[in-house]
Amino acid sequence: MTEITTVFDADNHYYEPLDAFTRYIEPEFKHRCMQWAEVNGRQMLLVGGKINRFIPNPTFDMLSAPGSLEQYFRGRNPKGDSVKDLFGELLPCDPAYRDREIRLKTMDSLNIEGALFFPTLAVGMEQALGDDLPASQAAFRAFNRWLDEDWGFAYEDRIFSTPYIVLSDVDNAVAELEWALDRDARVVLVGTGPVRTDEGLKSPADPRFDPFWARVQESGVTIVYHGGANAYYDLITMWGEKSEMEAHKFEPLRQALSHDAVADTFAALILHGLMDRFPNIRFATVETGANWVRPLLKRLSKIYGQTPSMFTNNPVEQFKQNVWVSPFYEDDLDLLRDTLGADRLMMGSDWPHTEGMADPFTFITDLTEAGFSSDEQQLIMYDNCKSLTVRRPA
Repeated sequence: MTEITTVFDADNHYYEPLDAFTRYIEPEFKHRCMQWAEVNGRQMLLVGGKINRFIPNPTFDMLSAPGSLEQYFRGRNPKGDSVKDLFGELLPCDPAYRDREIRLKTMDSLNIEGALFFPTLAVGMEQALGDDLPASQAAFRAFNRWLDEDWGFAYEDRIFSTPYIVLSDVDNAVAELEWALDRDARVVLVGTGPVRTDEGLKSPADPRFDPFWARVQESGVTIVYHGGANAYYDLITMWGEKSEMEAHKFEPLRQALSHDAVADTFAALILHGLMDRFPNIRFATVETGANWVRPLLKRLSKIYGQTPSMFTNNPVEQFKQNVWVSPFYEDDLDLLRDTLGADRLMMGSDWPHTEGMADPFTFITDLTEAGFSSDEQQLIMYDNCKSLTVRRPA
């Protein structure tokens, strides 16, 4: 048995500084995108002129320790403590959360060789800007330029930050992709769910977006979906709830409803023919859990069995060939291995978020308890994620 001594993490995060969206914003969009205002002595984020509460403390000046809610998310809260109590003592923002040189030293201390890096605040901002599509495109052009400057897209071949590309205008999306490719981007972040366009909501596999997907396939970058706000958040209003999500505010109905943006995104990518047209694109999904995979593949299998003549390829096999998944530690890992295979799974610690793992190596215990072999654990803890950071041009 080979001992795992270093990992390649599919889910690390930074905490954005106040100027992440404003440092490079084009002047004509300044008042339509992100601004800061003092309200009752607190710095509040304005998005499109409205106070945004996606993150309760968007300045990130005081934070809970990494993994402080891990046991809670594992379902272990026997005393019924509130989330606020479980946060524990709040600490000033660690420089490692915002400085890549310091972060590399922290990664060394955690034995993380490399990692995919994702936003904390930005994953809620495309939805927050709603139907102001030009503002959304401008906001993420500015964000990506900040991200490149502060973190880089393949820094030291260890920090693989993911430029966020808005698909609402395909010409803008292609231009942003070309810009990111020129700066050595290896993995590109795209929002889940249907895409807002000037003609309403569209499937991401709508042929109007084919110029973007064609360039993705040609370049060989990986497309990743990450948990965050999306158009599906509007569906909860049908049940009398607010569409705006507040991080760490427990809302039982939102947790229980079955509509799943990431599962439906992959259903659309497959059933609307995108994986037929662009069979070499690699997709990954991070911090979306994985218990949705088995039901989705069961539905796809039934549909294929009912109408095989409608398909060029088996949709279940397309998913298994083209999609990598980072499960939550509380997911049914053994069933996932049997459904998808260890060669399509990745460890994502969510470090340094409170709901993540303080120590990424904790996941080895989860894998061991689920019956994964040492070779399978090596794939999940290191090999699979690292392979996605290498471009594979078609």
